[in-house]
Formats: sequence, structure tokens, C-alpha cells
Amino acid sequence: MSTPYKPRPAGGRDDRGPGGGKKRYVRKKFCRFCAEKELQIDYKNQYMIKQFVSERGKIVPRRITGNCAKHQRKLTVEIKKARVVALIPFTATQVR
Repeated sequence: MSTPYKPRPAGGRDDRGPGGGKKRYVRKKFCRFCAEKELQIDYKNQYMIKQFVSERGKIVPRRITGNCAKHQRKLTVEIKKARVVALIPFTATQVR
């Protein structure tokens, strides 16, 4: 006789085996611009903008940086302005 079908629980993965997965401490992300009111997002401040661009030239997403939606939208616009004015590159240079 074959074993009956056993549905997975709705909560998530159940195939971790005995002991479960490793639990890590994850620091609560917060919006740097909401916390420090005097910190302004400006395309001319290339040192601050470079912190939100990956080494490949991509804009780092909200879930990684911890910015709120309002400031992430403003940051995206300012990064694109800085690219057009050539303060930061569009992509990383490839060396062959």
C-alpha cells in the first residue's frame, strides 16, 4: 500500500530536517533620512549617493538599504540626475 498524500503546511518550508535552519540576528533597518532630518538628498553630493549604488552601477533596493518609500523614490531621481550630469557612472567599467 502506498502512503497517502501529505500536504505541506501553509506557513512555509517544512523540509529543514531535524534541528531546523540557523536563526540569525537581523538588525532592524531604518530610513536614514527620516532619522536625521538635516540630511538632504542631493544629486551634487556624490559621496552620499554612491552609498546607494552598487559597484556594478545599479541602484540598491529598499529592502537592502532600509529607506522608506518616499525617500527611496527621491533618491532614485537624484541618482539618475547625477548620472546624466556625469557625477557617477551609469555602469561599472569592464576591464578585459
